[in-house]
Amino acid sequence: MPDRDDLLRGAGEVAAAVREGWPEGAAGRSGPQGVADRTDALAATGPSMETLLLQALGDDAFAGVSPAIHQTSLFTFDSFEQMRSTLDGREYRYVYTRGRNPTVEAFERMIALLEGADEAVAFASGMAAISAVLLGTVRSGDRIVCVRNVYPDAHRLMTQLLPRFGVGVEFVDGTDTAAALEAVAGAGTPARLLYLESPTSQLFELQDLEPLAAEARRLGTLTVLDNSWATPLGQRPLSAGVDLVIHSASKYLSGHSDVVAGVVAGSSALIERLRRSELMMLGGKLSPLEAWLLVRGVRTLPIRLERHARSALEVAGFLESSPHVKAVNYPGLESHPQHDLFRRYFRHGSGVLSFELEDERMVEPFVDALELFSLGVSWGGYESLVYPSLLGHLTGDEAGFTRYFGVPRALVRLHVGLEDPADLIADLTQAFSVATKGGT
Repeated sequence: MPDRDDLLRGAGEVAAAVREGWPEGAAGRSGPQGVADRTDALAATGPSMETLLLQALGDDAFAGVSPAIHQTSLFTFDSFEQMRSTLDGREYRYVYTRGRNPTVEAFERMIALLEGADEAVAFASGMAAISAVLLGTVRSGDRIVCVRNVYPDAHRLMTQLLPRFGVGVEFVDGTDTAAALEAVAGAGTPARLLYLESPTSQLFELQDLEPLAAEARRLGTLTVLDNSWATPLGQRPLSAGVDLVIHSASKYLSGHSDVVAGVVAGSSALIERLRRSELMMLGGKLSPLEAWLLVRGVRTLPIRLERHARSALEVAGFLESSPHVKAVNYPGLESHPQHDLFRRYFRHGSGVLSFELEDERMVEPFVDALELFSLGVSWGGYESLVYPSLLGHLTGDEAGFTRYFGVPRALVRLHVGLEDPADLIADLTQAFSVATKGGT
């Protein structure tokens, strides 16, 4: 077996193997056949992502199993010539943590490996990552085509901030590939950027990435996708032709609800442009301590995500059978209208889904009666959470988002955490009972 140094030296080869996909039948099997499959796969492509995440990125100086936290703002030089050769690019050394930091780079390398990307660049939040990508790729007079039901703060950025700089946006039904591509082509001048989320927020609609990315590239349109729901272990958009992949690292990459961060992965040319321009000038850098926490989180991502996805599918099946539920939005369900597309692009699901109650009046007593699902925004940690879209309809800027996209008022989003799914289903059952009795 290769040692840790071999694993690190082989990162580029592993990333290339990820882009091509593992040999057929090699993933997800156990027992003697699974061992034989992995032996063949190891010889062909190197270790699996799960193994790589656990073996790489220790403390090189002292042989620690965790990387060091380089909690420093700057790095010094031995001489004038050494500093000059670094600043003019002849020598690679660290200068200032706003640009590069060893601990932050450890996290960035992990994400690049997982996504099959050349490089990745980390930011202080998911919105810092989204903002950097949009501000770094569009100019006054450009047009963005974006799928409907996009993340609410991304929607606000596109509708409230970018128009100040003369950037237009058109929202489309991402499930209609032909209509989306027609919007990208425009009336002679193609859109500068096609912004995707697959699945989308709230309603979890999928997009057919390959034809969208291929035609966008032919037209000279950059394709960007928010992959926070699936993570790189569930879906690898770059292999479908997408140019840049964004993650809210606060979600599953962290997994512990103790970090706010973002990351973008893609080609060296695109990532270096973001690093030198938007990261350095806008200053949305990730701190070394949070990067270290993310390295810790990503190492356990495979086992956590498997549990989230398995439990969410069980909860979704329960909700689908409930007489109090009008619809369940979870593409992992065989009954989902886009399940075939899900099977094409996704290795597995994750823990976030939504469902529509039979009556809007049930929403408040239902969420208040839940005991194991905490009421809160965000998702991706160990804990189960609930968020009703009715709050969005009634409060603040999000009211514009929910009304604009027609999000049902009785829609409830769940994040299925790492608790026993039987306990979560029991909690949902008693909350249904309370809600149907008028909150008593």
